[in-house]
Amino acid sequence: MASKRSDGAGSAPVAVKILIAGGFGVGKTTLVGAVSEIRPLQTEELLTDRGLGVDDTGGVERKTTTTVAMDFGRITIRAGLVLYLFGTPGQDRFWFMWDELSYGALGAVVLADTRRLTDSFPAVDYFENRGLPFVVGVNRFDDGYDYTTEEIREALDLGEEAPVVLCDARDRADGKEVLTTLMKHILAVHRARRRSSAPAL
Repeated sequence: MASKRSDGAGSAPVAVKILIAGGFGVGKTTLVGAVSEIRPLQTEELLTDRGLGVDDTGGVERKTTTTVAMDFGRITIRAGLVLYLFGTPGQDRFWFMWDELSYGALGAVVLADTRRLTDSFPAVDYFENRGLPFVVGVNRFDDGYDYTTEEIREALDLGEEAPVVLCDARDRADGKEVLTTLMKHILAVHRARRRSSAPAL
């Protein structure tokens, strides 16, 4: 989703739809809440016994809630550019919603947790297979592993073009840096695609 409206007073901001994805308990709701300039919409529900044997809570045993539909927030990156953030649910049983949420999105943030890097593979594969530009935001938990960005890139088998950014999902400035990096990456990807599709002279 990228729209630009105009009225008598001049042009309205460009609106861009961005997904915030990743595994269960990686910090998607936290990131949306930290950067949103409006009160974020959250669909958090308490974890119940029905999730036992279904939801993998290994490494995040203290987590008591989960997103069951989506998170939603908004942030103005600069004058004339507004991002609408849609946080996806992390559990396997809610992945059927990803196709709906990704409709019209221009890019995505894949949040990763160094304690559970393998949980990032489904989101990375999803966006790679759809050709949607994404960055990997590595949420630095206090008890996480201190990997370098290159070690994380290698572990996730990422191409050189996908940026990897270390961040604290609780910190607004870090979140804005991840989103700014994503927007620069989206622009670079679309420029490269235009050049490759331009007819040879």
